[in-house]
Amino acid sequence: MANTAPTGHTPTEAPDRPCNADFLKRPQVAAKVSMENKVRAVEEFTRDEKVSATAATSLLRRPDVAFKAMGDDTARFQVNHAQNERSRQAREDFDRTSPVAPAVRHIERSMEFLDLVTAFHSFVAAAGRIVPSLRNHAFGDDERAIVHENVARCRATLDWVETAVDTGKVDVDDELARLLKDE
Repeated sequence: MANTAPTGHTPTEAPDRPCNADFLKRPQVAAKVSMENKVRAVEEFTRDEKVSATAATSLLRRPDVAFKAMGDDTARFQVNHAQNERSRQAREDFDRTSPVAPAVRHIERSMEFLDLVTAFHSFVAAAGRIVPSLRNHAFGDDERAIVHENVARCRATLDWVETAVDTGKVDVDDELARLLKDE
């Protein structure tokens, strides 16, 4: 006969009933358990992915806990990565399954086109407003070097835009990447 525990269960058999952690709600008991041991107990109970996800979701619904958790760079990175991955998966699913996906893609392309034209317009308008005000400005060597460097960056970017529009190739070559990195 199997060795039974006082509960009537074998030592390897877990009873299917709620775990009662009410003893930790008693201040005199909770004070005797170190934070390290409390964390260890939580980690032990959350080894299972489903349990971990449910517990983390529940804990992150508490604003003070979420705020403190986001103070940890690794936790914040993992949450941001998960959000981006979820968003990417949702977008792929939408593109694959939604009957309106082609219309949305068309609208997005139109918006991107308008963003590009607006960027050109903003640059031309700003230059048209600023350059005339420089009429009597004597540029120093450092100032001239900075302006020439930025003009080169703009020319390289404009060449990139023209290539993208004419060929559909949007890859950034090494030289342009270096110029844009300085931005």
